[in-house]
Amino acid sequence: MKKPALPSPMPGPMPGPMPGPMPGPMPGPMPEPKLDPMIARDLVGYGEFPPHPAWPDGARIAVNFNLNVEGGGESTLANGDAASEGMLNDIGVGPQMGRRVPLVESVFEYGSRCGAWRLLDVFGEEAITVSILGVVRALEENPALAKACLERGHEIVSHGYRWIDYGAVPEEIERQHMRLAVEGLTKLVGERPLGWMTGRPGPNTRRLLCEEGGFLYDRDSLADELPYWLRMPSGPHLVIPYSYEANDNRFNENRGFSTGDDFFAYMRDAFDVLYGEGVGGAPKLLSIGLHDRLIGRPGRVGGLVKLLKYMRRHEAVWFCRGIDIARHWHSHFAPRS
Repeated sequence: MKKPALPSPMPGPMPGPMPGPMPGPMPGPMPEPKLDPMIARDLVGYGEFPPHPAWPDGARIAVNFNLNVEGGGESTLANGDAASEGMLNDIGVGPQMGRRVPLVESVFEYGSRCGAWRLLDVFGEEAITVSILGVVRALEENPALAKACLERGHEIVSHGYRWIDYGAVPEEIERQHMRLAVEGLTKLVGERPLGWMTGRPGPNTRRLLCEEGGFLYDRDSLADELPYWLRMPSGPHLVIPYSYEANDNRFNENRGFSTGDDFFAYMRDAFDVLYGEGVGGAPKLLSIGLHDRLIGRPGRVGGLVKLLKYMRRHEAVWFCRGIDIARHWHSHFAPRS
């Protein structure tokens, strides 16, 4: 018996091919180094088609954690400053001229005494090494912490000699502080720093850094999601962007993150977007900033623990220090000129 004929389809346009995954951007060529942005700003960067960074082992994303150690280097009359520290002190006390503020100082002391050790243990549990953004005056106050950071495989980046706004510091004083930072860190840990981050740079900072010499890179930029070269008078200079957005500074006074889960959700979303772009053929760098006195608190650190475990469940993730990124970029993308 013949099978009944199927009904004719409704008239209309022929269907097109089934949609597939959207292609990622094609990697572009590596541009020549640009001028120092203090001479000519660059609002173009890599443009629509950034270069493929060729992260090791085909990684879809590079994740760089940066732990700021600043307690002891902040503004305080104890350091000869005119006012107490009003930035990221977590208790909402503005700078107080001409007097010390014991509670503000104790917030920074907590980071060095408690928070930093907790965070070193958290990263040790996941076997992840990080960049320690160490203010040299702070590390001089706690040499055991500096030694422990190196012994656990972390990189110590010079976060300047003091944790102050160098945009308000005379050029000669800033130059002197750079030398003190290099000499102090070399004496403290037995090796000179190869990375630099002032944190609050001024218009002279990068020029002075290149004049000082001996650095493979600096972090004083929030301008991109990939490293880039600058053309400085001393030659090509590498910048590895940092982030004040993917950063636990939003815990400060609970103005952005109130709980560890807030931190986890925000950083997870950032990771997911950049991981997806990496799958699509355009891997990026996710740089995350941490502070021992902020996320090192027991009521907050759980968000970091959850984030590390979440990232560990993904394949092709490169957990790296700033120096690892710098050596990779110097090796694979050195400027032609």
